Amino acid sequence: MLYWAILATIIAIALFIALFHYRMQIRKNCHQLEVMQKHTSNQRLTSEIPYKEINELVLRINEICNRYQEERIAIEKNENNLKEAIANLSHDIRTPLTSLDGYVQLLVMTDSTEEKEHYLQIIKNRISSLKELLEELFTYTKMQDQNYELAMVPMDGRQCICETVLAFYEDFEKRGLTPDVNFCEEDLMIVANEVALRRVIQNLVKNALEHGQSRLGLSLEKKENYLHFSCFNDKKPGEIIEVDQIFDRFYKGDKARTSTSTGLGLAIAKGLVERMGGSITAEVKEDLFIIEILLPLSEKASSEKERNVSKDH
Repeated sequence: MLYWAILATIIAIALFIALFHYRMQIRKNCHQLEVMQKHTSNQRLTSEIPYKEINELVLRINEICNRYQEERIAIEKNENNLKEAIANLSHDIRTPLTSLDGYVQLLVMTDSTEEKEHYLQIIKNRISSLKELLEELFTYTKMQDQNYELAMVPMDGRQCICETVLAFYEDFEKRGLTPDVNFCEEDLMIVANEVALRRVIQNLVKNALEHGQSRLGLSLEKKENYLHFSCFNDKKPGEIIEVDQIFDRFYKGDKARTSTSTGLGLAIAKGLVERMGGSITAEVKEDLFIIEILLPLSEKASSEKERNVSKDH
């Protein structure tokens, strides 16, 4: 009988000690959580008792705290980026508007027919630039909707890209550039959205024209089962291109912001290419900045075109 009484006492004392340790550990962790709540720090919960359940709980809480801190840092970064983007965007919109206001005043003040024509042409160009800027914003906004889908149809990607590039003939002449063009002769049938594909090519060529110096190249070929389009231009002396950020919204290599673009052109191109099931990448090789696009070729589209050709004959 005495044996059982001693055993029960020992068990009771052990349970009391365990309960005491549990309570002390919980109080300590509660205090740590209170400090973490009031102050931004890297402090985490600690455990000093050899109980698996408590250690597991501390581990899980610390994992949640780590995830929360990472999310908070990401949110702060996004907020700072958004503030900077809004400031830059305000600058981009204000610049053509201010220019418009100045030329409108000059137009009103002058009596010269020649000067009036000159100012009117400048005003038209500024309005065109502003419309293009707002169109980019509108397109980018639409693409933020996850439910936004492009109407995809069978088409000849080569023909669409050739026509889009040819439309830049006058722009090449104004810049005094003779682009290095290397396009294949065979049809490259894809399933895509023609308007979107034209917009992608336009954005890439405009980017090359704006940032290139004396070299600009375009190539189009069949690469395995893909339509492969690439566009390159030479860099400005001393220019640093952050390739990992090149497709980010509002990114501009021109830190002085002397251009009137929004910095959305390549972000839009990336979004449109991916919505058409393709991929777009950028790299810097020596003094060249290169962007490449891959769009899957479609056997179905190719067969359909062959049937249409047969019908025509």
